[in-house]
Amino acid sequence: MNGSGVGEAKTIAIIGGGASGLAAAVAAGEAVRDAEGAARVVVYEAFDRVGRSILATGNGRCNFSNARPGEGDYRNAAFVRRVLLEFEGQAHGHVPSQAKTSTAYPNGVLGFFSDHGLMWREEGEGRLYPLANKAASVLDCLRAACTAAGVEERVECEVAAVEPPRAEGSPFTLRLADGRFERADAVIVAVGGSVARGLLPKGVPFREPEPTLGPLATEPRWPRRLDNIRVRGALELWRPGEETPPEERGRHGLPMDTHEGERLASREVGEVMFRKYGVSGIAAFNLSRLAEPGDVLAVDFVPWVRLCDMEAFLNRRRKMLRASLGHDVTWDDMLRGMVLAPVADVLLEAAALDGARPVAKGETTVMAPVLKGLRLPVTGLGDVRQCQVHRGGVSVRAVDDRTCEVRRVPGLYVVGEALDVDAACGGFNLHWAWASGLLAGWSAAGRLRA
Repeated sequence: MNGSGVGEAKTIAIIGGGASGLAAAVAAGEAVRDAEGAARVVVYEAFDRVGRSILATGNGRCNFSNARPGEGDYRNAAFVRRVLLEFEGQAHGHVPSQAKTSTAYPNGVLGFFSDHGLMWREEGEGRLYPLANKAASVLDCLRAACTAAGVEERVECEVAAVEPPRAEGSPFTLRLADGRFERADAVIVAVGGSVARGLLPKGVPFREPEPTLGPLATEPRWPRRLDNIRVRGALELWRPGEETPPEERGRHGLPMDTHEGERLASREVGEVMFRKYGVSGIAAFNLSRLAEPGDVLAVDFVPWVRLCDMEAFLNRRRKMLRASLGHDVTWDDMLRGMVLAPVADVLLEAAALDGARPVAKGETTVMAPVLKGLRLPVTGLGDVRQCQVHRGGVSVRAVDDRTCEVRRVPGLYVVGEALDVDAACGGFNLHWAWASGLLAGWSAAGRLRA
């Protein structure tokens, strides 16, 4: 049995060697080293190496943060906002580049990574990627920082349960999956979406994690015909049984005689990819955080034109094509250059129009709502293996937003995806992992020094 005893160094145990766990390890290790404290920082990782989840992010490129990490992108946003504010305040004391105005970055996460050698570039919508365009460069910087801070890695070492101290001043007991026990004076739970109720001490409020931020499954069979076809458009999520307020109709250009008895829950502009089971792509992933079976997806193929203006847009296009082609314009002519041929076939079928026949009077009225909202009833998540995060874990109400410490169990911290926090695509989930992990690491080290 290892751990703290009389005359032994105190131990900070970090359960999980993913994004939040490695951030916590660096923060705790550097704080202990700089304070010349007699303490160990140990990362317990169930797999054969740390950082496997980091290598898988962003299709191997690692969208590690966002230039504008607004709290509104998060579930339990008020809690996240308070944690991020506390993190930024403490970063001025722990992150060298943030201590001086001349070197400070827009947020402490970027300052932390800059201080540890990572260079990055910004892509669309504020997404930040390592300059090397490989997730491995992010992991390499973190592992080098862990080594420099004296952090110990225990791979293929799964912690099955954390047992709280039996008396004040006593250590935690870590029950390992192989039956062994170890001790720790502070514990940071950073196991991501794999957190299980049995890992935590009894009484810690917990919600079973479920996958989210992934593709959506839909009812109609036509997406099978478009499998792997991508379009740059928009997805709308409509919720039956509710009404869209008049002011929202005006803002989105929705005529009063459309979408009766349903409310626009959300709209995402971006890449839409059709799959055999439904719809994938960033727009679908973001809507999956809100979608429920029975909701309806509407695919907007012309997002820059409002629905109330769509018929006039089509009539102008018909007039332009007639002048350039010199003959009556068919629907095949109208859709050519606007969408791919397989997509055009689906649109014509949905509108019950013949692509080879000239556009007849009134038919633009039929096609306009199809182009602006081809409907797909939602049945649930699609391929859950593609889901980027889990929703659930430890309730944020149980955690101190100044430290990420569980209020009822002093010395126990929960960070990253192990908390009931998730966000949209764009680097927000990893930003949360780094920030909460760093804050907990500093807090745990400070607790042992107190």
